[in-house]
Amino acid sequence: MKQNVGGMDRAVRAIAGLAIIGAGVYFQSWWGAIGAVLLFTAAVGWCPPYALMGMSTCKTKQA
Repeated sequence: MKQNVGGMDRAVRAIAGLAIIGAGVYFQSWWGAIGAVLLFTAAVGWCPPYALMGMSTCKTKQA
C-alpha cells in the first residue's frame, strides 16, 4: 500500500474520528463507529476512496 494521506489530512482525520467517537458515546449511538474508520485511515496513511480516484494529499519526494 502506497500512502496517499498527507500529514495535515491525517491530523484532521484523527481529530474528527475522535470527535465522532466521542459524540457516539455521548449520544449512545452506533454511528460513532464511523469515527473508527477515520482513525484507521489516519493511522495507516492510506484511504481506499483516494486510491480509487487517484488522489493523494501526501507530498512525494523527488529523486
